[in-house]
Amino acid sequence: MHSLLHPAYIPNIATFAAIAQNDICWEVCDNFQKQTYRNRIHICTDRGRLMLNIPIKHVGKDEGRQYYKDVQVENDYDWQRQHWRTLQTAYRTSPYFEYYEDEIAPLYTKTYTHLQDYNLKSIEIICDCLQIPMPTNKTSEFERTPSKHQDLRMLVDAKRKLDIAQPEYNQVFGERHGFIKNISTLDLLFNEGPNAHMYLKNLKLDHING
Repeated sequence: MHSLLHPAYIPNIATFAAIAQNDICWEVCDNFQKQTYRNRIHICTDRGRLMLNIPIKHVGKDEGRQYYKDVQVENDYDWQRQHWRTLQTAYRTSPYFEYYEDEIAPLYTKTYTHLQDYNLKSIEIICDCLQIPMPTNKTSEFERTPSKHQDLRMLVDAKRKLDIAQPEYNQVFGERHGFIKNISTLDLLFNEGPNAHMYLKNLKLDHING
């Protein structure tokens, strides 16, 4: 059975562990919702946990909700440059930043019109870094209660607290802030490098996979 996930912006560790451990089908027929990981990530900086947000173009109230696939990125603001500079500052001293830098950098130089396309590309690039096959299955219609898929779509909810039993690894500012759990998989990748693949494969998700 496939597991159903929303394409998020460089997903967090719990979400990428689900990708590494399951056959994934992408939910691409839903409405866009605010306060989700569709357009935000958390990273670890010298100030602790920090959120980076992709600005989007909002439709007028008269137009109602947008489908996620129709949501456009607000590229009048140079958010890509800001995100990349923040990532460089946060992770340039990590063990594997330089190793993956050239693969990650195109996410912050090429312009994308639609958020969902950008997110899928971000996942594809991280999958390549992790040597995990990029899932290609997508939904053809929206189902509130999926009949043929395990529903993991709640993982995109930024307000949902996941109490995962996540083994600690060395983070750049760990001595200053302690271990920060379940942030963007970029943090794991830059700090653990090739070991990140097995870390995700072995992460226990029993309470999620239920």
